[in-house]
Amino acid sequence: MKSKVPVIAVVAVRTGAGKSQTSRKVCETASRGRKEGRCYPAPNAVRRSCQQKVQRYSSLEDLKRFDCTVEEMEEYEPHIVNGTIIYAGVDYEAILHEAEKEADVIVWDGGNNDMSFYQPDLTIVVADPHRAGHEISYYPGAVNIRLADVVIINKIDTSSRINIDIVRKNIVSINPKAIIIEAASPISVEDESIIRNKRVLVVEDGPTLTHGEMTYGAGHVAARKYGAKEIVDPRPWVVNSIAETFKKYPHIGTLLPAMGYGGKQIKDLETTINKVECDSVIIGTPIDLRRIIKIKKPSTRVYYELDEIAKPNLTEILSTFMKKHGLK
Repeated sequence: MKSKVPVIAVVAVRTGAGKSQTSRKVCETASRGRKEGRCYPAPNAVRRSCQQKVQRYSSLEDLKRFDCTVEEMEEYEPHIVNGTIIYAGVDYEAILHEAEKEADVIVWDGGNNDMSFYQPDLTIVVADPHRAGHEISYYPGAVNIRLADVVIINKIDTSSRINIDIVRKNIVSINPKAIIIEAASPISVEDESIIRNKRVLVVEDGPTLTHGEMTYGAGHVAARKYGAKEIVDPRPWVVNSIAETFKKYPHIGTLLPAMGYGGKQIKDLETTINKVECDSVIIGTPIDLRRIIKIKKPSTRVYYELDEIAKPNLTEILSTFMKKHGLK
């Protein structure tokens, strides 16, 4: 589908590569001093009725109104907090027409590593050196690399130089015209005293650990950075659907994925967290889980943003893009 307004697609090689913080950076930069809309395909919305073919989110109350899953909240909430309007649903043509009515720029932020359903005027792809080689071996991530105008090699602060160079070499081999940016995703926490010398339960973004095949996330990095005494294995205490998740994805190990596909699973997650024998809880998810479940132990959130290391950077690239399309 072709949009009447410029479209910036932010996609990735694999889920958990850092697309969320990249799309936040793009939205913040592109919307300075202007109205801006964000089209987002809700990957779980297929389970909903056709009456939800178009959804518009502008406040946190809308998350409850549309009965969002934890996974949907993880994608939507950070943008809503930043003041970005989100369109979602199951009818992408209808979504596009509604977004065009109020947007000067549309940012496509697809689920997982989907390709853009709208014809992009600029394609930004996020690659992960912790999974070097996936940029040429996983579908549709390898297609995204070939379509990219810009490729961001993220997480260089926690990856080896060898893996970073492998990713760079692979990008150049299949898309030599792409602009390559190296970036970090530095983390911070609300209260490091809740971590230091404590036995901690680490709760991570669900999709990153499950089909993203990562064995750690931001919460794990925070536990190491701020001196946790021990990362407590949650598996002896998991219940019901959370236990089934560990059976399906045994590589998860000692981390707890924040699964929440519906009210029952959210309750299972809450029960599991509160049963684990630990001193405190690290919330490594993009949302504050304490808003939707009651955590009975001391807890702290992890925050992470995109930090570009050198030029060219997104600000320069987006400035050129806006000028090209007559947008100051």
